[in-house]
Amino acid sequence: MKKTKGIILAGGSGTRMHPMTSLYSKQLIAVYDKPMIYYPLSTLILAGIKDVLIISNDETIPHYKKLFGDGRQLGMNIEYAVQPAPKGIAQAFIIGEKFIGKDNAFLILGDNIFYGYLNFLREAVQNNKTATVFGYYVKDPERYGVVEFDKSGKAISIEEKPKKPRSNYAVPGIYIFDNSCIKRAKGL
Repeated sequence: MKKTKGIILAGGSGTRMHPMTSLYSKQLIAVYDKPMIYYPLSTLILAGIKDVLIISNDETIPHYKKLFGDGRQLGMNIEYAVQPAPKGIAQAFIIGEKFIGKDNAFLILGDNIFYGYLNFLREAVQNNKTATVFGYYVKDPERYGVVEFDKSGKAISIEEKPKKPRSNYAVPGIYIFDNSCIKRAKGL
C-alpha cells in the first residue's frame, strides 16, 4: 500500500471575516481553545497521516512555523510551502509535487472543522484507489461546491455554487487522491 501525505491549504484571506482577519489569517483565529488550523491537522492525525505540507501565503507561513515547527512535538513531519496567490486546489498539488513525491495525497482545507466520528477517514486512506471525494447533505446546496453522482453513486463532477444543483451534497473540503493528481493538476 502506498503512503499518503497530507496537504493543508491554508492561505485564504478571510475577507468575509474582516476585521478579525486584518491582522491574521483566518486559520490562526482561535476556535474555542486553539487556532482553527489545529482542527484540520487533527483530522489528518486521525486519518493516520504523519507527513504534512502546509501551503499558505508568505505572510502567514512564519506564524505556522512558530506554532508547529517541524512537527516533531506532535509526532509528525511538517513542511511549508508558499502559494503566491490563492488559485485553488489544483495549484496546491503542483506546489506540493516535490513533497508528495510518488505517494498519494490527502488534501484538507485549513478553515474547515470536522467533528464527530472520523475513524472512517483512516479506512478511506487505506482503501483509496484513484480519488475519494466526500459529500455532506445540505438543504441549500447552491451556497457550496456540490458533488454530482452517477446512477451507481460514483462522483462524476463537482460544481462550485451552482444555480441548479445536481445534488444536495456539498463537498466539505477533504479529498484523497492517488499520485496522478499532480499530472492531472498540471493538465488543467
